[in-house]
Amino acid sequence: PGRFLLCSCLFCIAISIWCQAQSSTRSYGPVFEEQPAHTLFPEGSAEEKVTLTCRARANPPAIYRWKMNGTELKMGPDSRYRLVAGDLVISNPVKAKDAGSYQCVATNARGTVVSREASLRFGFLQEFSAEEREPVKITEGWGVMFTCSPPPHYPGLSYRWLLNEFPNFIPADGRRFVSQTTGNLYIAKTEASDLGNYSCFATSHIDFITKSVFSKFSQLSLAAEGQQYPPSIKARFPADTYALTGQMVTLECFAFGNPVPQIKWRKLDGSQTSKWISNEPLLHIHNVDFEDEGTYECEAENIKGRDTYQGRIIIHAQPDWLDVITDTEADIGSDLRWSCVASGKPRPAVRWLGGELRFSKLVLEDSGMYQCVAENKHGTVYASAELTVQALAPDFRLNPVKRLIPAARSGKVIIPCQPRAAPKATVLWTKGTELLINSSRVTITADGTLILQNISKSDEGKYTCFAENFMGKANSTGILSVRDATKITLAPSSADINVGENITLQCHASHDPTMDLTFTWSLDDFPIDLDKSEGHYRRKEAVGDLAIVNAQLKHSGRYTCTAQTVVDCTSESATLTVRGPPGPPGGVVVRDIGDTTVQLSWSRGFDNHSPIARYSIEARTLLSNKWKQMRTNPVNIEGNAETAQVVNLIPWMDYEFRVLASNILGVGEPSLPSSKIRTKEAAPTVAPSGLGGGGGAPNELIINWTPTLRDYQNGDGFGYILSFRKKGTQGWLTARVPHAESLHYVYRNESIGPYTPFEVKIKAYNRKGEGPESLTAIVYSAEEEPKVAPFRVTAKAVLSSEMDVSWEFANTSFLTEPFSIQIRYWKDGDKEEAADRVRTAGLVTSAHVTGLNPNTKYHVSVRAYNRAGAGPPSPSTNITTTKPPPRRPPGNISWTLTGSTVTIKWDPVVAQADESTVTGYKMLYRQDSHSAPTLYLASKSRIDIPVPEDFTHAFVQIRVTGPGGDGVPAEVHILRNSGMCARVPRVEIKEEFYPNSDS
Repeated sequence: PGRFLLCSCLFCIAISIWCQAQSSTRSYGPVFEEQPAHTLFPEGSAEEKVTLTCRARANPPAIYRWKMNGTELKMGPDSRYRLVAGDLVISNPVKAKDAGSYQCVATNARGTVVSREASLRFGFLQEFSAEEREPVKITEGWGVMFTCSPPPHYPGLSYRWLLNEFPNFIPADGRRFVSQTTGNLYIAKTEASDLGNYSCFATSHIDFITKSVFSKFSQLSLAAEGQQYPPSIKARFPADTYALTGQMVTLECFAFGNPVPQIKWRKLDGSQTSKWISNEPLLHIHNVDFEDEGTYECEAENIKGRDTYQGRIIIHAQPDWLDVITDTEADIGSDLRWSCVASGKPRPAVRWLGGELRFSKLVLEDSGMYQCVAENKHGTVYASAELTVQALAPDFRLNPVKRLIPAARSGKVIIPCQPRAAPKATVLWTKGTELLINSSRVTITADGTLILQNISKSDEGKYTCFAENFMGKANSTGILSVRDATKITLAPSSADINVGENITLQCHASHDPTMDLTFTWSLDDFPIDLDKSEGHYRRKEAVGDLAIVNAQLKHSGRYTCTAQTVVDCTSESATLTVRGPPGPPGGVVVRDIGDTTVQLSWSRGFDNHSPIARYSIEARTLLSNKWKQMRTNPVNIEGNAETAQVVNLIPWMDYEFRVLASNILGVGEPSLPSSKIRTKEAAPTVAPSGLGGGGGAPNELIINWTPTLRDYQNGDGFGYILSFRKKGTQGWLTARVPHAESLHYVYRNESIGPYTPFEVKIKAYNRKGEGPESLTAIVYSAEEEPKVAPFRVTAKAVLSSEMDVSWEFANTSFLTEPFSIQIRYWKDGDKEEAADRVRTAGLVTSAHVTGLNPNTKYHVSVRAYNRAGAGPPSPSTNITTTKPPPRRPPGNISWTLTGSTVTIKWDPVVAQADESTVTGYKMLYRQDSHSAPTLYLASKSRIDIPVPEDFTHAFVQIRVTGPGGDGVPAEVHILRNSGMCARVPRVEIKEEFYPNSDS
C-alpha cells in the first residue's frame, strides 16, 4: 500500500507539471482588453494631441493597425499618426482631416480581430450674432417669451438668462422657465419686477473646458395691468420623443396664465413609477425601459381654466448579445455550428467577419479567430472567439481509470473511461485477459463507460480500458474490490402535527465496518441544508434521526433518509403533514362596481389540512398604504363561499382589495391585491368644516373654511357653495367657489359696514350634485381702525419702579371686538419711536405698569387697537417716578423680654439725598422655621411684640418703608436669654409685604 500511494503521488505531480507547461506555452489569438472610446476634442484646445487606446492580450504578441472610416491609416515617419504600443496618437488634430470613425485591428499567427468603432469629433461654440435685439412690450400680467437663438455649436449647451447685468441670473421658479432644449426664456405672468434688459447666456461643457457666450440684450417694458386669463401651454415637448434604454428622458412643459398655472404630469396608458422625478415644468424619467414607452400628458391649470398637451415616448435599444460565440476546441473531422443572436430596437442585423457560420468535417486549417457583428442605427457590438481544431492520440495522463474501485455486494458500479483524444477514440474493456461485451450484467455505453450490476465477490479483479484512434492508442487499469451492502434497519414513520410543534423522524442503518457511514435527508427530493434551516432542523450525531423544531407549513412533504458509504447507498421515506392556517386565496376579481359597494370573488387557497371556517376582506386606498378590514354582505363569510359584497365604501375612491381565510389554527396569509379600481362618483355627503373668517380690508367679508379632504369629495369637479346674509335680514346671497383646494372667499360691497355680523353657511358640490349644508356660523366683516383717541389720561407714580395709568373714552361704539389698549411710555429726552409698550385686552380704563427706572421723568400716551390697525394716540402726559428706598438696612438691633412682651429696638435709618424718605418700618416675625410669619408696622425705631410664656427664640426681618417702596431687610435671630443681636445666615422667610399697605 505504501508503494502504491507513493506512485500515485508521483504520477499526480508529473501530470500537474505537464499541464502547467502546456498552459505557459499555449498560443492563442488576440483578445481585446482595452478598446478605443468615443472622443470629443475641443477646437482651440492647448492640448496638441489625441490618443485612442487599444490593447489586446495575445500569444504571440499582437501587431496593431488602425482604420479611419474603413481605410487603413499609413504610419510614415512624417505622418501625424503614430503607434505607441497599440494606441493611436494623432498630433495637431484638425477637424477637416481627423474627424471620423476609427477602429483598431490586432493580428497574430492565430488570427485577426477588429475593435468596436470609436468616433473622434470636435467641439466648438461660436459667438452670438452682433445684431441688436428688438425690445418687447406687453401688458402686465400676460406671458412673454424671449428667443435665445444660440450660435452654431457642438455638442449641446446649457442655458441661463441675465437680467440687466452679469451675474444677475434669473432664478428657476414656477413663474419663469428656461428651456434647456431651445434656450428660450418663458415668463408665465409678467410683473413690475420683470422690467429690464434680458440676455441669453449659453455654456458649453467639454471635459474640463468650459466656455460661455451671451447674446445682445432685449428690453422688456410693461403696459397697464391686464385681467386674469386661463393657461396656454407655450413650451412643449416633441410629439414623439425617442430614447434608448438606460438613458434619462426629460420632458418640458410650461404655460402662460394669470394666475401662474400649476403643471401636472400623467401617463395616459400606464401608472406613474418610482423613476419619475416631477419638478413642475420638467418631468425626468431615470433609466428608461420599454415599460416607460407610451403617451404622456402635461396639464396646466389655474382658477380660470386648464390646457393640456400630449406626446409619446418611444423607446429604442442598442444591440445587446443574447447568444454569443466563445472560445471553442473541436476535434478534427467533426461538425460545428456557431450562432450569434442579438436583441435591440430596431432589430439588429448580424454579420460575420473572417469565417462562416457552419463548419462540416473540420480540418486543422479552420483554426483561427472569428468575429460576429450586430448593428442597428443606435450602435454596433462585436463578439470574437478562437476556434482550435485538435488532432491528438489517446492519452490517460489527465484522466486515468481510478486505481482502486470499491463496490457493494448486489449493487452497481460505474467505471468511466475518458482519455483525451481527437478524434474520439474507440474503446474496449477487459477483465484480466477476458474481453468484456454487453450482457444482462455488463454494459459498455457509447462514450466508453463500463457499468456492472448485481455485483458478487467473483467480480473482483483488474479492469482495463483500451482506447485507439488514427493518431495512436493507450490503456488504463483499475482494481475492483467488493464490500458488504448498506441496509436501513429503522425507517422513519409518517406523522401529522400542527404548526409550531416538534417531531423527530428516526433513521438507523447497518453497513460494511471497513467504511464510514453518513446520513443525509431530503424534503421532496431536495437536500436539506442544516446550516440554512434557521434552526428548524437538527441532527443527532450517533444515528441518522432528524429533529424538526417549531414546524411550519413549508415543512410538510415527503422526507427521505439516505444512508451512504463510498460504494453504495439506500433510502427510506415517510410523509409529514403540518396542519396550519389556510394559504392565501387566489384570483381576487372586482366586479359590479358602485359608488359605495363592489362585488368580490376569489378562488379557494390551500386549507393546509384544516377546513376553512370563514373569510375576511381588507382594502386600502391610494391615500394610505395601511390595510383595513371592510364591512361585507353577508357580515360573516362562510368558509365555502367564493364571493361577497363589500359595503360602506367611499365614492370616487381608488381601492385595492385582498381576501384572508381562517380556520381553527388561525388566520392565513392574505391573497395578492386585486387590480386597482375606482368606485363610482356620488354627490358629497359631508359638509365642509372649520367655517369662520373675519378681517380684511374695509367693505370686505372674508369667509374661511377647511378644504375638504380627498376622502370626502366623492367625485370630480369638486367645489364649494357659500350662503351668507347680514344678521337679521331675510334673503341669502350665494357664491360658488371651484376647486377642492380653495379655503377662503372674499365678498366686497361698499354697503358693508365695519365689523358687521353675517350669518354664513357652506356646502360642497361636484358634478353629481350638491351635499348637505353646514350649521350657520357668525362671521364679522372687516373692522375699521379706531377713529377717536382716549382722553383724560393720567399717570400716578406708585413706587420707584411702578405707576398706575388711567384714561377715558368719549364714545366706545367705535371699538369693535376684538380690540386692545396700548400704553406707550418713554423717558424724557428719548424719541417716542423708542417707547416701551404695554397692551391690555378689552374695554378697560386703567393699567398698572412696572419695570420703570427710579426718580425718572416719563412721557405717557394711550391709543386703541383692533385688527384693522391702531387709532390716534392721546396727548402725552408726564410723570416722575419716586426716588428708591434707602439701601442700608436697620442696624444695632437689640431686644428685651418683659413677661409676655418682647421689645425690639434699632438705630433709625436716615435717607440720603438720592433716596426716598423713611415713613416707617415693616417687620416680619416668625416663631420658628415652620410657622407662618406675622407682619408688624412701626412708625418709630422700636416695637413691642406679645410672645407666649414658653417663648425661647424667634426669627425677625426688619426693613424701612416709604414712597419709594421697601428697603433691604436686616435679619436677626432673637434668643430668650440674650438681648443682643445674633446675626444668622439668611433665614428663608416668605416675604408677604404689600406696597403702601397700612396693615
